[in-house]
Parts: sequence; structure tokens; C-alpha cells
Amino acid sequence: MPTSPSQVSGPQQPDQPSGAAGVRVSRSARRRVDLVVLVAALALAAWVTIGLWRDPDGRAVTVNSSDQALFEWLLAFGAHALTHGDNPLFTYLLNVPDGVNLAVNTSITVYAAVFAPLTYLVGPSATFLVILTLNLAATAVAWYWLLSRHLVGDPVAAAVGGLFIGFAPGMVSHANAHLNWTAGWLVPLLVWRTFALREPGRPGSAWRRLGWLRNGLLLGVLVAVAFSIAAEGLFFTALAVGVFLAVWALHPARRAEARAALPTFVRGLAVTGLTAGVLLAYPLWLHFAGPQRFHGTGFDPVIHAEDIAAFGAYPQRSLAGLAGWDTMLAPNPTEENSFFGVPLLLLAVACFVLLWQYAGRAHRATLTAIGVTALVFTVLSWGPRAKLDGEYTDVPLPFAVLGQLPVINAALPSRLALVVAPLLGLLLAYAVALLRARPRRRSTVLWWVAYAVALLPLLPTPLLTREREPVPTFITAGTWQRYVPPGGVLTPVPLTVDVTPDGQRWQAYALAHRQGAFALPAGFFLGPGGPDGRGRIGPVPRTFDTLVMQAARYGRVPIVTEGTRQLVRDDLRYWRVEVVVLADRVHGAKFPVDADVLLRTTTALLGPPQRVDDVWLWRVGPA
Repeated sequence: MPTSPSQVSGPQQPDQPSGAAGVRVSRSARRRVDLVVLVAALALAAWVTIGLWRDPDGRAVTVNSSDQALFEWLLAFGAHALTHGDNPLFTYLLNVPDGVNLAVNTSITVYAAVFAPLTYLVGPSATFLVILTLNLAATAVAWYWLLSRHLVGDPVAAAVGGLFIGFAPGMVSHANAHLNWTAGWLVPLLVWRTFALREPGRPGSAWRRLGWLRNGLLLGVLVAVAFSIAAEGLFFTALAVGVFLAVWALHPARRAEARAALPTFVRGLAVTGLTAGVLLAYPLWLHFAGPQRFHGTGFDPVIHAEDIAAFGAYPQRSLAGLAGWDTMLAPNPTEENSFFGVPLLLLAVACFVLLWQYAGRAHRATLTAIGVTALVFTVLSWGPRAKLDGEYTDVPLPFAVLGQLPVINAALPSRLALVVAPLLGLLLAYAVALLRARPRRRSTVLWWVAYAVALLPLLPTPLLTREREPVPTFITAGTWQRYVPPGGVLTPVPLTVDVTPDGQRWQAYALAHRQGAFALPAGFFLGPGGPDGRGRIGPVPRTFDTLVMQAARYGRVPIVTEGTRQLVRDDLRYWRVEVVVLADRVHGAKFPVDADVLLRTTTALLGPPQRVDDVWLWRVGPA
């Protein structure tokens, strides 16, 4: 790392390995590389998402359509909350009558607010796709900028590192609908502003002289933005930076420098905490003490842990995966958080050895911090019990203890492997800078071959997409408004949960097209009700949703008695449902759904329906 981010004024970096200072890059050449990286990042992002661009309103990702429905709903709800003065962090439009605490979910409130005009203009589906594409491109560009301007200097080396990080296997797998995790552009900005905390003041105005105050305020605002887009990613970044700085500062070569910078750094960090605390006071209170909160997570940390063998495996959406070299070692295709392949792991070790060979004592402190941080997060990503090639072992791991701590117990250990990719990208960039500074050595060609062998199989391929079920005319034409009063409750069959997300798509359409809002008795969200006080996905099941979900999942009409009908009527009364609606086509995110079985099941429970537009409808409320 440079002594401070402000010290990058030319190709020579204060913390480069010996012999890496020979690459001289003119301003015009640097700008040409800047343009190439920008175009390449946008092209790769468009390539990964090309299946959705074919028809943003008519197609969805194949492997994670439920999360796509959730994020589209969050964009529509956020725009609605902004324009109607509603609380963007708590809603009663889902999970009637209890509501949903969006502060403990991934609410992406900043994205929802910034892109609200676009959501109203083109709809939540297209807005979702725009953000997803920009996320991927911006992550690569932001890392390139940090590397080229503040860490490595050589723009070509920075391009290699930035493009690798931006389109690493973990980023591409999370492009299956995760607008939070693909917002990786936040990480280099957070790293940049964190290192800026140690800067002394500059001559000039009081604002410039008080560098710790300025830098603390800027980082505090950035922390608040990051929390509102990707709180889990912010937490992981803070952990990684903390481990890195601790190792770096304790190294004998950096100890005196760290001790001298500590007072300024601590003052700036205090301002950061105060600024972020003020901006996030209400979201944090809602998160930890508000209604409908929960502890831990609704996901099993044993299942959602990284397989040790996954680090040497190839991801599905890559050239290697296209060639059939991929594996099924991830909990699901959205969580291929490592999957670097054996050649890249070997290359990373070789880069580390090469850099160590030419590094002075100061740069070895940086290499040590990189290595230790990568090792720590690799081991933590393996979760509470080691798993090798799909087989669980009895070997306990550190996360078994750390995972019991507050906040950490809400993290999925597998995702901690996402921290490793930027560290590998940094090693790759440093090594390229060193090799370009020593171009006449015969071994250089072998290094370029090694880079090609390691990186080409990881080139991403487009996400798998599918045709999505259309929003019924009953919703798009606004017919629902004749059956449901403002704020009244409508429920589709099956009820809206993660595996049957249609209801949230319908509600998102109504909100984004200013039709008003109908409420849903369920929804795809994280809320209380899990074992041991932990969270669960969706509401606690009742009789009605259990019966129709069994019919949807297994394709059989359940046995219905008069007692069953009474329990169902009690459920509908509890939820204050006005109408029950069944579309002709029902989307099952994990299994196919037979709409005819659902029609016969709901008729057995509620009696004959009426046909309205393109849906079957049961009027069960006061209307």
C-alpha cells in the first residue's frame, strides 16, 4: 500500500517491490487504458446480462427468480415510499397484519431513491436490469481506479486486477439477481477513504488543514450509503480492512509509521463513527430493536459454507463451465463465492513468491497482510465444520465459535470467500507491474502464459434466463381496484413466498404504475418465527397457505373437511383478505406449479370462483 492514497502522483509507488518502478506511463496513454477498461467493463457486464436485455419485462434469471422478484419489489416500493411519504424501512403492504421490518432485510433504499424516476418511467424490471449491469461494470472500473491511482500505478496491471475482481466467479454468480452483492464498487471506495483517514491536514483553509475531520465525514457518509445498499458487504469489508490493518501495523517494518499515524487515524475514525451513527440512527434502531426484528439468520450456516474443494473448482457461468469443467459444490448456483480454479490458485502463490523475492521490508509488510487476510477469510468461509468435495467432516473450525457472536451470527460464512477475490486481484496486479518493469527476462513469456491459463477459463458466460409469467391483465388494467379498497388485502394462490413470488411482482407493477397499493398477507422477506428466536423466510405458515402450497408442490388436491374450511375462513379473516386470485399461469421458483390443481383446491376450500379478466377470483371479505 502507498504511504497514503494522496501520494500517487506518478508511476513510482512508495510501496512497490524493488524493480517495479521502471514503467513510465504518459497521461495520454493512461487515459487510453482508462477508456479501454471502461468499454471492456461495460461490454462484459452487458454480455453477462444479455439474456435479460432481450426482454427486461418478459424474462427473468433462471436460478434465482425469487430474489429478482424481491429486488424489483424493493425498487417499486422504495419509489412509492419516497413519493408518498411512507416509511421506506417498514411496511404493512406485506405480512398483514404484522408488517415487515425492511431494515433487517436488504432494503437497497439508496438505489430505490436514486432510481425512482427510472422505475416510474420504465418499470421495476428494466430498472433492476440497469442497476445490475451498472453494478458489474462499476465494480471493475472502481477497482481499476483504486489500483491505478493509489495502489499499483501501472494502468495495464491495474486493468488486469480490476477486471478480474469485477468479474470474479463470486461476482458473476451473485449477478443472479443480487443487487446488493454485485454493488462491489463500494468496496474500493471504502478502502480508499479508510486509508485517507491517516492523512495529515493540508495547507490552506481550515477545512483543508483539518484532514481528519474532512476524511472522517466523507467516510461516514460513504458508510451510511453502503449500509443502505449492502449492509452485509459493508460488514465484511470492515472486518477485512481491520484484519489487514492490524497485521500491517504490527509488522516491524511498519510499526513506527503506524504508531505515528494512529492519533490522526483514530480522530478520523471517531468522526466516521459519529457521522454514520447520526445518519443511520433510525435504521440501526429499527434493525436491532424495532418491531419484527430477529436474531441470527434464516439460513443454515453449515449448509451455506464454502466447500474446501470449491476454491480449486470452476464456476458454472464461465468458459470452463461451458466446457463441462464446473462442479456442484456450491449451496446453489448463486453462491459460487470462490471457484477460482487450481491454475489461478497456483498463479497466486507464484505471484506472492515473486513479489516477496523483490520486495523490500516495507512492501513485505503489505504482502504479509494480504496473505494473512486471505487465509483468515478462506478458513472462515468454510463455516463451522469442514466440508471437502461435498462430504462433511467432524473437524471443527473457527466459525463454530465466531458464528455465535451477535452480528456475525447473521452472516453466511460462504460469502466471506468474496473477500479473497480482491486480494488475489491485488497480487495479480502487483505481479504484472513488476513483470512489465522487467520485460527482457526470458521467464516473462512464461508468466503471461500462466496468466492466460489461469484467467481465460474464468471468462464469464451469460446468465441463464427464462420466460417469466406475465402480470395478469386483472392487475395491469387496474381491474383489481374494483374489488379491493385502498390498502385492502389481496392474495394470490399460492400465497406470496420465496418459492412462489408472483404476488410481489403484481404489487410492484401496481406501485410503479401509480395504481395505488393493495396489501399481501405473506411475502418474500426475512422475519421472526425461526427456531431459537432466529429469523425465517416469510411468515409462520397457517392452514390456508399450507394446504395450497402442498397442492402447488405435489400436484394433488388435499382432503378438505368442513373443519378445514372453517380454519381457512379464520385465516382469511385474520389477514383481512378481500379477494383471493388465481392466475392462469403460476410461477414456481423451485418447482413447476399446476394451476388446474390450485383451481380445484381453492374451489374445494372457498367454493366456486368467478372469472374476471384473465384470473379466477373469490370474494371473501367485506366487499
